[in-house]
Amino acid sequence: MTQASRKLLTFNEFVAWYPENSQSRYELHDGVIIEMPPPTGDHEEVVGFLATKFTLEYSRLNLPYFIPKTAFVKPLESESAYLPDVVILNRPNLVNEPLWKKESTVSQAKSIPLVVEVVSTNWRDDYLKKVADYEVMGIEEYWVVDYAALGGRRFIGNPKQPTISVYALVEGEYQINQFRFYERIVSPIFPELNLTAQQVFQAGGTIST
Repeated sequence: MTQASRKLLTFNEFVAWYPENSQSRYELHDGVIIEMPPPTGDHEEVVGFLATKFTLEYSRLNLPYFIPKTAFVKPLESESAYLPDVVILNRPNLVNEPLWKKESTVSQAKSIPLVVEVVSTNWRDDYLKKVADYEVMGIEEYWVVDYAALGGRRFIGNPKQPTISVYALVEGEYQINQFRFYERIVSPIFPELNLTAQQVFQAGGTIST
């Protein structure tokens, strides 16, 4: 993760600045433009695997959800905008999102049932900043998928091991459950989802022992 600019910007200025057809991805963190680390092949395989599993599940349940190719998640109370690795959107509520049509941006919890970040070198953002912002927004479920065990030991244990952290909103606060090895991932949004942590890790070439 690198800071592409030190000048503090508003969200509108950030959207106007964002380069078209860029090979790089950028987020806005409290007014600062952040260039995201380039994804690895393993990272993208995990993202693709999870997107497929979620799509199959919400299609099976006939839910009005979809996964956009690109969408900003913008906390209302700050000049920030995030590009999650996977974000599930609730189509019926998008009519209430004033920034959706022109800027592919959502801010309301009712529009965002679930967000996933697949951990890379900017793991502090996933475990600290985004957890706090998504909680304040009221997003019901947030996954941090640390298939390569990159996060700090205070988050994934010592010794570090591949971990999926599922943050579920309970009375306005996130409660965290963590899954490793062959444990079945428990998702409040998709309670019948049949998926183990190991299946996700294998998509990224990681074998837990």
